[in-house]
Amino acid sequence: MKKTDLKNLLNDMSLEEKIMQLVQIPGYELEQDAAVTGLSDKASSDRVKKLAGSTLGVWGAEKAIALQKRHMKNHPHHIPLLLMLDVIHGHKTVFPCPLGQGATFDPEVARKGAEIQAKEAASEGVHVTFSPMADLSRDARWGRVLESTGEDKFLNGKMISAMVEGYQGKSLKDKEHVASCIKHFAAYGGAEAGRDYTNVELSEHTLREQYLPAYEEGIKAGARLVMTSFNTLNGIPSSGNKYLMRDILRKDMKFKGVLISDWAAIAEMVSWGFAEDMKEASRLAMEAGVDIDMCTACYSGNLKALVKEGKVSEKLLDEAVMRVLELKNDLGLFEDPFRGASVEKSLEVCLCDEHRKVARDAVRKSLVLLENKDNALPLSSKKVAFIGPYADEKKIHSSWAISGNPDTNVTIKEAAEELFGKSDVKVKFAKGCNMLLDKTDLGYGVAKEKDKDNKALIEEAVKAAKWADEVVLCLGEEIGQSGESTSRVDIRIPVPQKELFDAVSAIKNKKIVTLIFNGRPLVLDDIPEKSSALLICWRPGTEGGHGILDVLSGAYSPSGKLSMSFPYAVGQEPLHYDHYNTGRPKPLEGASIFSSRYLDCPNEARYPFGYGLTYSKFEVSGIKLSKKKLSKDAAVAKGVKKASEADHIKASVTVKNIGDVTATETLQLYIRDISGSRVRPVKELKGFEKVTLASGKSAKVTFTIDEPMLRFFTINNKFESEPGRFTAFIGTDSETDNSAEFELV
Repeated sequence: MKKTDLKNLLNDMSLEEKIMQLVQIPGYELEQDAAVTGLSDKASSDRVKKLAGSTLGVWGAEKAIALQKRHMKNHPHHIPLLLMLDVIHGHKTVFPCPLGQGATFDPEVARKGAEIQAKEAASEGVHVTFSPMADLSRDARWGRVLESTGEDKFLNGKMISAMVEGYQGKSLKDKEHVASCIKHFAAYGGAEAGRDYTNVELSEHTLREQYLPAYEEGIKAGARLVMTSFNTLNGIPSSGNKYLMRDILRKDMKFKGVLISDWAAIAEMVSWGFAEDMKEASRLAMEAGVDIDMCTACYSGNLKALVKEGKVSEKLLDEAVMRVLELKNDLGLFEDPFRGASVEKSLEVCLCDEHRKVARDAVRKSLVLLENKDNALPLSSKKVAFIGPYADEKKIHSSWAISGNPDTNVTIKEAAEELFGKSDVKVKFAKGCNMLLDKTDLGYGVAKEKDKDNKALIEEAVKAAKWADEVVLCLGEEIGQSGESTSRVDIRIPVPQKELFDAVSAIKNKKIVTLIFNGRPLVLDDIPEKSSALLICWRPGTEGGHGILDVLSGAYSPSGKLSMSFPYAVGQEPLHYDHYNTGRPKPLEGASIFSSRYLDCPNEARYPFGYGLTYSKFEVSGIKLSKKKLSKDAAVAKGVKKASEADHIKASVTVKNIGDVTATETLQLYIRDISGSRVRPVKELKGFEKVTLASGKSAKVTFTIDEPMLRFFTINNKFESEPGRFTAFIGTDSETDNSAEFELV
């Protein structure tokens, strides 16, 4: 439909029709078996159901086509419905959770995964996915770190833009892609004490320099929607924050797409005490530029009166409606309201072999090896016992893989039997213990374990462990312990599982490989010390068992790097590598009295951001700089238009595989600004590159450092660089001290 046709359509719509284009109703009000991902304030009227512009939680080609037919038949202007869904890290083929994808340090993994998710979801009638989540996540207590790609703005930005590209493709007219929604705007990951839905208190400097960049990268990549966050930012709910949405999002970031609230976030401004009632909340949201009200009666019940009373201009209303109509038009819904939804196509693409293959590769690239004493991995024993509640657990996806079917997930047991079934390796399996204590409150309506005798299960596990030459302990969080509304102050593995670990690790001279399934960094207590090897598996998804056994068997050397720091204790949270040094930094050696320290815990992470082992060993040379001075004004003086032509420094290292097997290492470039008009972090990630080398081989890895890389939000309240000294670090994790100095003049 041409722009003029859209304008004519808008002008011909009644006031009520316009308003209802801005109303999203829960899918379960239209389809009985739709997903429930939030709480609605009340059921929608038949009139609202007839005219609503969008719904969420419905998928399946037959259902989507039938729903669209009914809706368009009953709508006065036959305007198609937008169908939205939380396709977070998989539709039918489920990939590792986003935190695990961040651990790949490979944007192409994220892009391919999003492309496959889009293809599967589109075949089942989905038009929009509420993904990716660009929230900077530095507090492991917050359950939604699972949906983030980690604690670093640079890595997040690369992964987020790749996901947007994967979801949307080159054109939304392409029926194998869907529109992408960046969430949650803004700073949701900074929730006080890691508790969901609460306040975030940030300075303008920290907001702009740390929290906003990843959202902006997604918007630059072309994301067509942005979702408001549940939190308040400095006391103002995001859905009513005009400065945040109009000035920063629309003006500074130049976002022109659809802004949608999170579930009931507009109505919740009343609970916050920011609006007196839903009518005032509706006015505030419209003034802030929120185009779609997700699953409340705010807009449907109040906008008409607000327009009639002159409290909301019809011009403002028309602008919001036009953005929604333009999205529908760009998706091609006016020409094809079913947009590629097809039972045949769905059967062809969902969970197909090719998609499973890509998911399997994503799993093995996401796994992070934290310990490997005396080369305990890969497995080399003839008798292996797989013990623990995750040894044969189907629910290895996350609570946000809502359209996936756990029955299609490959368990550790299934993969091990497949791998070792025709070999001379003998395997045994034992549950070992319950996943949780019976009294554990998961909320969410997740069923609790029935009270069983853990003692008997542990005794069975100990027998299996004594029989084996090597034990693989499969432990971790229950699926409902991470995700939305799952904040925790105790981020250790559940008590029954720790009791199992203690019992098995007490067996003398036993090689123990511990696998951890998790949606957040965990406090690991004595597990690392008592394990021969320790592998972080995240929430791996459909091909979890296969991908993990590929690594355990040595068919693939682990290459994952931590996308969030793992603490010694929960009291360290929020924890991130790019902190400030303080005026009294704790000395590396000697007495530390009157310094910034804990009495009972190290300052640093137990396992830092960017850390991860391989089955080989790599040697990294000192850094060679092409020159020691970088000109701040050279590009402007020469009229340079391309970044590649601007003044730059080449920072190079030689990497050598000094181990015995072919493996992949991730080289990471960090930069420290020695001094600035604002205090600068001790290190900031500015680049990363993977290199795969056979034993004994070496390669040169070069990073380009240019002036834009050195910009920050200065005392002048704008992004700019400042002349002075800088330190470049190149190594294999954020704690590297392999460095060289240069100067910006």
